[in-house]
Amino acid sequence: MQKRKSLIIVLAVVLLFLLPLVSSFLGLTVDWLFFAETGYTAVFTRTLFTKIGLGAFFGLTLAAFVLVNALLARRAVFPRRQIQFGEGVLRPFSTEQSDRFLMPLVLIVVAVLALTVGQWGAHQWQEFLLYDQGKPVGTADPILGKDLGFYLFTLPFIGTLKGFAGFTLVLTALVTALLYLLRGGIVVSERGISLERVVKRHLAVLAGLVLVNTAFGFYLDAFGLLYSNGGAVYGAGYADVNARLPVYRALAVTFLIAAPLLVAGTWKGSWRLALLPLAAAAALYVVGNMLYPSALQQFKVAPNELALETPYISHNIRFTRMGFDLDKIEVSPFDVDYNLTARDVEKNDATIKNVRLWDHVPLLRTYSQLQQIRTYYKFFDVDNDRYTVNGEYSQIMLSPRELSYADLPSRNWINERLIFTHGNGFAMGPVSRISKEGLPEFTVKDIPPVSQTREIRITRPEIYYGELSNDYVIVKTREAEFSYPTTEKNIYTTYAGRGGVGIGSLPRRALFAAKFRTEKILLSSDIQPESRILYYRNIGERVNAVAPFLLFDQDPYMVVRDDGRLAWIVDAYTVSNGLPYSRPSGRFNYIRNSVKAVVDAYDGSLDFYINDPDDVLVQAYSRIFPALFKPLAKMPEDLRRHIRYPHRFLQIQASLFAAYHMTDPQVFYNKENLWEVPQHEGRTMEPYYTVMKLPGEKKEEYILLLPFTPAKRDNLAAWVTARCDGPNYGKIIAYTFPRDRLIYGPKQIDARINQDSAISQQLTLWSQRGSQVIRGSLLVIPMERSLLYVQPLYLASADKGSLPELRRVIVAYENEVVMEENLELALFKLFGGKRPEQGRPARAIAVETVSPAELARQALKAYERALELQRQGNWAGYGEQIRSLEEILRRLAK
Repeated sequence: MQKRKSLIIVLAVVLLFLLPLVSSFLGLTVDWLFFAETGYTAVFTRTLFTKIGLGAFFGLTLAAFVLVNALLARRAVFPRRQIQFGEGVLRPFSTEQSDRFLMPLVLIVVAVLALTVGQWGAHQWQEFLLYDQGKPVGTADPILGKDLGFYLFTLPFIGTLKGFAGFTLVLTALVTALLYLLRGGIVVSERGISLERVVKRHLAVLAGLVLVNTAFGFYLDAFGLLYSNGGAVYGAGYADVNARLPVYRALAVTFLIAAPLLVAGTWKGSWRLALLPLAAAAALYVVGNMLYPSALQQFKVAPNELALETPYISHNIRFTRMGFDLDKIEVSPFDVDYNLTARDVEKNDATIKNVRLWDHVPLLRTYSQLQQIRTYYKFFDVDNDRYTVNGEYSQIMLSPRELSYADLPSRNWINERLIFTHGNGFAMGPVSRISKEGLPEFTVKDIPPVSQTREIRITRPEIYYGELSNDYVIVKTREAEFSYPTTEKNIYTTYAGRGGVGIGSLPRRALFAAKFRTEKILLSSDIQPESRILYYRNIGERVNAVAPFLLFDQDPYMVVRDDGRLAWIVDAYTVSNGLPYSRPSGRFNYIRNSVKAVVDAYDGSLDFYINDPDDVLVQAYSRIFPALFKPLAKMPEDLRRHIRYPHRFLQIQASLFAAYHMTDPQVFYNKENLWEVPQHEGRTMEPYYTVMKLPGEKKEEYILLLPFTPAKRDNLAAWVTARCDGPNYGKIIAYTFPRDRLIYGPKQIDARINQDSAISQQLTLWSQRGSQVIRGSLLVIPMERSLLYVQPLYLASADKGSLPELRRVIVAYENEVVMEENLELALFKLFGGKRPEQGRPARAIAVETVSPAELARQALKAYERALELQRQGNWAGYGEQIRSLEEILRRLAK
């Protein structure tokens, strides 16, 4: 019976260790197949071997050091004593008794600790690879003279080694002391604790090594001062450099001297020799690191802060601007005048046509109501981009129509994994066009997607990889995949891409059944030899699986390629918190948008293009993973036309540029010209994309724009723009307004809108009728040397599933505020010119003249599209084309 219990315990322990190993093996095999599918096996093997090597190094080093010391402790023999504790007697184990169970116990504990530390060590692979492949940057820090590459690549891994050494030494000392205690080398009695001579010597050596490691820690702390946050600015200040830095150096030397003296004093039995240097080091720490710097700061620095801290403020400005790439921002004056005329407005026709009247949130609700088609489709997000539409460079809003597995009418394994495998197409429309009913116009709509322009065609509308995709689906099975519904029947399809991993063989099916913890993969009769399993389908998870060392933007956006395929572009950043003197933003103080990742929505193929070849981090990663990255010049032209400056990146840069546009230390210290991103309706304004003509430029371009106000003031101070097109991509310009004149800011315009009696009366009237008035984003639109302020108004019923309609547009210019049905009428009211046609969708002020021949061609094209849609059974699209044909014929008849 006892043997059976022992066997059960042994089996339980074995299973406890084997289960994680089996799980890890399954995960590694599945990941290997994924990397083989994407063509990045070199990335997988480099990462895996590095993890194995580091795990083995850290785990075996800890195990070897602990075991060597445990064996030394085991070799010592101590007499057995009886120890009196009050009325009781404590009898320590004899050497034979202790060795019978202590060493096996130590081996088990060491094995568990070694595995744990090995797993921890494997997670340090990124630090190690950067340490191994990092190179000098060419710029030294201003205090210690070390190249910045030391801080970005070397120091983090050295700090990890120091921490590991400290943990190993302390753990070893504890295990060794416990062994000595149980074997009689350390005796605890009522009179105190007594140690055998061999125990004192052994523990003294370990304590000396701890002191050596502490000395090394103080040496590293000197570099850590460059990340200090206790002075006038981030980074080492006057007190740090003149008090703490020399004290850290002295402490490193003192502890290094104290270590051998502690060992020597213990071996000789001289406690004075052993402890006096240690006491001196402790006193130096208290006085030199705590009392003296505080006194220096209070009595010398604080009364003369600007004079003493000026050099360190300069360092902070210089390195923060370097860390967030603020040096590339060009500052240009923008002298506002209010001489805008109807002719100027007409001259900026492309800008007017691309003023974004549709906000993301109301448009997402409207798209969901008009184009979701079925409950199991969902529009997750609306992306902003630019395309050529009917020969015009146009800003558009695009929202992919993805499959929502939570909303399937019947949720079961066959439906979720074999039949409903993908989303279908997208809805696209111009940012400023409105129908007579106040709804958005569509450039692409319906299922299958129908394009209203010859420049955009969709040949592969299926979305197998997206933002809402589930963890896996199986394609090319005996079950037909649902493609899209029609009025008469459902249309089915079969996957024809090269994505996924073959799952036809029994071992593969067993592997993925174990991985995804479902026996259905193994038992399903629908899976056939050519079947493939698609996993890592969420694009965020997919790119992160291949390149976990990059920080990926949370807003990927879809692009329609020239051949009609759909692709996702994901901005990726290299970040670090290791740049000296650079003020952190969140978890990092260095960031570059160094990589553009592209994911094909149909087959999941991945490409990583280097967007910033000057970035030192991406250079290091390129040396680590040479097969992973491609130069941006190799990105296909149809994708390059759609890269854009990341919204999030400019937001981070703007939050720092608000202070760090001041490069003079005295001005910076006094915050004489501090800016902030303005508030609108209780929220901080975010950068927004638009198409406009920048000052001094001859044509419109796609840009990202954000205004600034002075700190604690509501008027405008500047506006910053990031350019997105062609050779100007990535250039940032800050246009500053004159400081001696009032330029209205968003809050002030908001107040003027609220004070306008006609507008406020209309808003109150709508609210009283049970409608919900939604005020859109207030956009600041520079035009010529003037500013326009545009805010759309949406109406929706109070119901949860209401359809927001764009009913009015408010435009402010100088001291005038007007509200009209569309932007063109508002501009006509402000500036005059040619009156827009009443009852027409929003267009530019200048009405385009179209020849009868062109109208006839448009009529023929509408008729052909209508016939095509009729054949497809898309009656909603057919009706829309017939209405378009009617409108063209009426124009032709005039």
